[in-house]
Amino acid sequence: MRVYHYQIPPNGTKVKLVDWDGTPYTKIIQEAGGIEKARDLFCFCAFTSLRFSDMFKLCRSDIDEQYIHVVTQKTHDAIPINLNSYSRAILDKYKDGKFKGNKALPVVTNQQMNAALKDLCELCGINEPIRKSKYVNGNRIEEVFPKWKLVGTHAARKTFICYALSIGIPPVMVMRWTGHSDYQSMKPYIDIAAADKAQAMEQFDKGMESPEDDE
Repeated sequence: MRVYHYQIPPNGTKVKLVDWDGTPYTKIIQEAGGIEKARDLFCFCAFTSLRFSDMFKLCRSDIDEQYIHVVTQKTHDAIPINLNSYSRAILDKYKDGKFKGNKALPVVTNQQMNAALKDLCELCGINEPIRKSKYVNGNRIEEVFPKWKLVGTHAARKTFICYALSIGIPPVMVMRWTGHSDYQSMKPYIDIAAADKAQAMEQFDKGMESPEDDE
Protein backbone atom coordinates (compact mmCIF):
# COMPACT_ATOMS: atom_id res chain seq x y z
CA MET A 1 0.00 0.00 0.00
CA ARG A 2 3.00 2.27 0.48
CA VAL A 3 3.74 1.79 -3.22
CA TYR A 4 0.08 2.15 -4.23
CA HIS A 5 -0.36 5.50 -2.46
CA TYR A 6 3.04 6.95 -3.39
CA GLN A 7 2.81 10.19 -5.38
CA ILE A 8 5.56 10.28 -8.00
CA PRO A 9 7.36 13.67 -8.01
CA PRO A 10 7.76 15.52 -11.35
CA ASN A 11 10.86 15.09 -13.48
CA GLY A 12 13.81 17.06 -12.16
CA THR A 13 12.73 16.81 -8.52
CA LYS A 14 15.54 16.06 -6.07
CA VAL A 15 14.39 13.48 -3.53
CA LYS A 16 16.34 12.95 -0.32
CA LEU A 17 16.71 9.27 0.57
CA VAL A 18 18.58 7.10 3.06
CA ASP A 19 20.46 3.93 2.14
CA TRP A 20 20.07 0.70 4.12
CA ASP A 21 23.15 1.54 6.19
CA GLY A 22 21.86 5.00 7.12
CA THR A 23 23.85 6.91 4.49
CA PRO A 24 21.83 9.86 3.10
CA TYR A 25 21.81 10.54 -0.64
CA THR A 26 19.78 12.38 -3.28
CA LYS A 27 17.95 10.93 -6.29
CA ILE A 28 16.80 13.08 -9.21
CA ILE A 29 13.52 12.01 -10.83
CA GLN A 30 14.05 11.43 -14.55
CA GLU A 31 11.27 9.12 -15.74
CA ALA A 32 8.21 10.08 -13.70
CA GLY A 33 5.77 8.78 -16.31
CA GLY A 34 7.45 5.39 -16.50
CA ILE A 35 7.59 5.10 -12.72
CA GLU A 36 3.88 5.93 -12.47
CA LYS A 37 3.05 3.20 -15.00
CA ALA A 38 5.22 0.75 -13.11
CA ARG A 39 3.39 1.58 -9.88
CA ASP A 40 -0.03 1.06 -11.45
CA LEU A 41 0.88 -2.15 -13.28
CA PHE A 42 2.68 -3.67 -10.31
CA CYS A 43 -0.21 -2.88 -8.00
CA PHE A 44 -2.72 -4.27 -10.50
CA CYS A 45 -0.86 -7.58 -10.44
CA ALA A 46 -0.67 -7.45 -6.63
CA PHE A 47 -4.44 -6.89 -6.42
CA THR A 48 -5.34 -9.65 -8.90
CA SER A 49 -2.56 -12.30 -8.63
CA LEU A 50 -1.71 -11.93 -12.33
CA ARG A 51 1.73 -12.75 -13.66
CA PHE A 52 3.34 -9.99 -15.70
CA SER A 53 2.92 -12.10 -18.86
CA ASP A 54 -0.84 -12.40 -18.30
CA MET A 55 -1.27 -8.75 -17.40
CA PHE A 56 0.70 -7.83 -20.55
CA LYS A 57 -1.86 -9.45 -22.86
CA LEU A 58 -5.01 -8.50 -20.93
CA CYS A 59 -7.52 -6.91 -23.33
CA ARG A 60 -10.64 -4.92 -22.62
CA SER A 61 -12.69 -7.79 -24.02
CA ASP A 62 -11.36 -9.96 -21.17
CA ILE A 63 -13.03 -7.74 -18.55
CA ASP A 64 -16.63 -7.52 -17.37
CA GLU A 65 -18.30 -5.93 -14.35
CA GLN A 66 -17.13 -8.54 -11.87
CA TYR A 67 -14.23 -10.46 -13.39
CA ILE A 68 -11.17 -10.44 -15.54
CA HIS A 69 -10.99 -13.61 -17.63
CA VAL A 70 -7.48 -14.86 -18.21
CA VAL A 71 -6.01 -17.78 -20.14
CA THR A 72 -2.64 -18.02 -18.44
CA GLN A 73 0.44 -18.10 -20.62
CA LYS A 74 2.20 -20.55 -18.32
CA THR A 75 -0.52 -23.19 -17.85
CA HIS A 76 -3.07 -22.27 -20.56
CA ASP A 77 -5.88 -22.53 -18.01
CA ALA A 78 -8.93 -20.27 -18.28
CA ILE A 79 -9.31 -18.45 -14.97
CA PRO A 80 -11.94 -15.90 -13.86
CA ILE A 81 -10.50 -13.53 -11.25
CA ASN A 82 -12.78 -11.32 -9.19
CA LEU A 83 -12.20 -7.60 -9.45
CA ASN A 84 -11.86 -5.64 -6.22
CA SER A 85 -12.06 -1.90 -5.66
CA TYR A 86 -8.31 -1.41 -6.14
CA SER A 87 -7.94 -3.35 -9.37
CA ARG A 88 -11.11 -1.74 -10.72
CA ALA A 89 -9.78 1.74 -9.91
CA ILE A 90 -6.61 1.08 -11.90
CA LEU A 91 -8.61 -0.16 -14.88
CA ASP A 92 -10.83 2.93 -14.67
CA LYS A 93 -7.78 5.19 -14.69
CA TYR A 94 -6.81 3.86 -18.12
CA LYS A 95 -10.25 3.19 -19.58
CA ASP A 96 -9.94 6.01 -22.15
CA GLY A 97 -6.41 5.14 -23.22
CA LYS A 98 -5.65 3.97 -26.77
CA PHE A 99 -3.42 0.93 -26.47
CA LYS A 100 -2.23 -1.39 -29.20
CA GLY A 101 -4.33 -4.53 -29.59
CA ASN A 102 -7.12 -3.01 -27.49
CA LYS A 103 -5.17 -3.83 -24.35
CA ALA A 104 -6.62 -2.74 -21.04
CA LEU A 105 -3.41 -1.27 -19.61
CA PRO A 106 -0.37 0.66 -20.93
CA VAL A 107 2.02 -2.25 -20.56
CA VAL A 108 5.75 -2.01 -21.24
CA THR A 109 8.42 -4.68 -21.61
CA ASN A 110 9.34 -6.75 -18.58
CA GLN A 111 12.82 -5.23 -18.61
CA GLN A 112 11.46 -1.65 -18.63
CA MET A 113 8.98 -2.56 -15.92
CA ASN A 114 11.64 -4.02 -13.63
CA ALA A 115 13.91 -1.00 -14.04
CA ALA A 116 11.12 1.48 -13.25
CA LEU A 117 9.89 -0.72 -10.39
CA LYS A 118 13.30 -0.57 -8.72
CA ASP A 119 13.24 3.23 -8.99
CA LEU A 120 9.76 3.25 -7.47
CA CYS A 121 10.64 1.02 -4.52
CA GLU A 122 13.79 3.05 -3.91
CA LEU A 123 11.69 6.22 -3.73
CA CYS A 124 9.26 4.49 -1.36
CA GLY A 125 12.11 3.72 1.04
CA ILE A 126 11.92 -0.05 0.67
CA ASN A 127 15.55 -0.37 1.63
CA GLU A 128 15.75 -3.13 4.24
CA PRO A 129 19.15 -4.89 3.95
CA ILE A 130 18.98 -8.25 2.17
CA ARG A 131 21.98 -10.56 2.32
CA LYS A 132 22.74 -12.59 -0.82
CA SER A 133 25.37 -15.30 -1.17
CA LYS A 134 27.16 -16.54 -4.28
CA TYR A 135 30.15 -18.72 -5.06
CA VAL A 136 33.08 -17.48 -7.13
CA ASN A 137 35.82 -20.00 -7.88
CA GLY A 138 34.61 -22.11 -4.99
CA ASN A 139 34.67 -19.21 -2.55
CA ARG A 140 31.48 -18.08 -0.87
CA ILE A 141 30.93 -14.34 -1.16
CA GLU A 142 28.18 -12.47 0.68
CA GLU A 143 26.79 -9.14 -0.43
CA VAL A 144 24.18 -6.90 1.15
CA PHE A 145 21.66 -5.08 -1.03
CA PRO A 146 18.83 -2.68 -0.23
CA LYS A 147 15.60 -4.54 -0.85
CA TRP A 148 14.52 -2.28 -3.73
CA LYS A 149 17.39 -3.56 -5.87
CA LEU A 150 15.98 -7.10 -5.71
CA VAL A 151 12.31 -6.37 -6.40
CA GLY A 152 10.89 -7.67 -9.69
CA THR A 153 7.48 -8.03 -11.28
CA HIS A 154 6.83 -11.48 -9.80
CA ALA A 155 6.85 -9.98 -6.31
CA ALA A 156 3.36 -8.65 -7.06
CA ARG A 157 1.87 -12.13 -7.49
CA LYS A 158 3.68 -13.38 -4.37
CA THR A 159 2.30 -10.39 -2.46
CA PHE A 160 -1.26 -11.25 -3.46
CA ILE A 161 -0.91 -14.86 -2.39
CA CYS A 162 0.79 -14.16 0.94
CA TYR A 163 -1.64 -11.41 1.88
CA ALA A 164 -4.74 -13.41 0.88
CA LEU A 165 -3.61 -16.34 3.02
CA SER A 166 -2.60 -14.11 5.94
CA ILE A 167 -6.11 -12.62 6.21
CA GLY A 168 -7.69 -16.06 6.28
CA ILE A 169 -8.83 -16.66 2.69
CA PRO A 170 -8.78 -20.47 2.27
CA PRO A 171 -5.95 -21.83 0.11
CA VAL A 172 -8.41 -23.57 -2.21
CA MET A 173 -10.01 -20.20 -3.00
CA VAL A 174 -6.64 -18.52 -3.56
CA MET A 175 -5.72 -21.36 -5.93
CA ARG A 176 -8.82 -20.65 -8.02
CA TRP A 177 -7.56 -17.12 -8.60
CA THR A 178 -3.89 -17.92 -9.09
CA GLY A 179 -4.29 -21.07 -11.17
CA HIS A 180 -2.09 -23.22 -8.95
CA SER A 181 -2.98 -26.80 -9.80
CA ASP A 182 -2.01 -28.55 -6.57
CA TYR A 183 -1.76 -27.88 -2.87
CA GLN A 184 1.97 -28.65 -2.81
CA SER A 185 2.76 -25.63 -4.99
CA MET A 186 0.93 -23.42 -2.49
CA LYS A 187 2.63 -24.89 0.57
CA PRO A 188 5.59 -22.43 0.69
CA TYR A 189 3.13 -19.52 0.78
CA ILE A 190 0.97 -21.25 3.38
CA ASP A 191 4.07 -21.76 5.57
CA ILE A 192 4.89 -18.03 5.30
CA ALA A 193 1.32 -17.11 6.29
CA ALA A 194 1.47 -19.51 9.25
CA ALA A 195 4.72 -17.93 10.44
CA ASP A 196 3.22 -14.45 10.16
CA LYS A 197 0.20 -15.53 12.20
CA ALA A 198 2.43 -17.05 14.87
CA GLN A 199 4.35 -13.78 15.17
CA ALA A 200 1.08 -11.85 15.35
CA MET A 201 -0.15 -14.10 18.18
CA GLU A 202 3.09 -13.49 20.08
CA GLN A 203 2.44 -9.75 19.79
CA PHE A 204 -1.11 -10.35 21.00
CA ASP A 205 0.18 -12.20 24.05
CA LYS A 206 2.62 -9.41 24.87
CA GLY A 207 -0.11 -6.81 24.48
CA MET A 208 -2.36 -8.68 26.91
CA GLU A 209 0.26 -8.69 29.65
CA SER A 210 -0.79 -6.30 32.43
CA PRO A 211 1.51 -4.52 34.88
CA GLU A 212 0.27 -6.88 37.60
CA ASP A 213 1.53 -9.84 35.54
CA ASP A 214 5.01 -8.34 35.42
CA GLU A 215 5.28 -7.87 39.20
